[in-house]
Amino acid sequence: MAPDMERALLNQHKERHFTAGEVVRDIIIGVSDGLTVPFALAAGLSGASASSSVVLTAGIAEVAAGAISMGLGGYLAAKSEADHYTRELKREQEEIIAVPDTEAAEVAEILSEYGIQPHEYAPVVNALRKNPKAWLDFMMKFELGLEKPDPKRAVHSAVTIAVAYIVGGLVPLLPYFFISKATEAVVISVFITLLALLIFGYAKGHFTGNKPFLSALQTALIGAIASAAAFAMAKLVRP
Repeated sequence: MAPDMERALLNQHKERHFTAGEVVRDIIIGVSDGLTVPFALAAGLSGASASSSVVLTAGIAEVAAGAISMGLGGYLAAKSEADHYTRELKREQEEIIAVPDTEAAEVAEILSEYGIQPHEYAPVVNALRKNPKAWLDFMMKFELGLEKPDPKRAVHSAVTIAVAYIVGGLVPLLPYFFISKATEAVVISVFITLLALLIFGYAKGHFTGNKPFLSALQTALIGAIASAAAFAMAKLVRP
C-alpha cells in the first residue's frame, strides 16, 4: 500500500475517546450536591417563614462550608488513590527483583487469559524480563489494574469540586437576592432549581453514557423530594 494511501486511511480513522472522565466526575459530584443541599435548606427555611435575608445568610454559609468540605473530600480521595498507587508500585518493584520467576509466571497467566498460546506469549515474557521498567508498567496495569495518577490530581479535584459546588449552590439562592419575601422567593427558587437539575441531569446522562432524559428526570426528582421533605419538616416543627 502506498504511503500516501496509508496516511489517508489513518486520518480517516482517528478515534475520538473521551479523556476528561475524572474532571466530569468531579463536576458531577460538586454540582449535584451544590444544587440539592442548599435547595433543600432554602426550602426548609422558607417553610419556617424565615425572611429572605435569613435564608441568604444561612444558604451562603452552607455553600461556603459545603464547598470546603466537598473540596477537601475530593483532595483526600485523590491523595489516597495516589498513595495507594505508590505503595503498590514499590511492592511490585520489590517482587520483580526478589521473585522474578514468579512474576514472569504471572505475566504468562495474564496473557493466557486473553487466549494467547504459550509459544506466542513466551517471547513477550522474555522481552519484558529484559526491560524492568516496561515489566513494572505491565504488572501495574494488567495485574493490578492501576494507572499512574496525575501528581496534580488531588489539587485539581479539590478545586473542581469546590467551584462546582459553589456554582450549583448559588442557583437556588438567586431569587432570595431580589425578592424580600421568602415565601415568594421559594416559588421562583423551585422553578429555576428544578430547571437547572433537569439540564444538569441531561448533561450528566450524556457524558456518562446513560439515557439523558431518564437521568434528567431522576436528578430533578431527587432534588424535588429533598426540598419538599425539608419544607414539610420546617412546617411541622415550626412553633
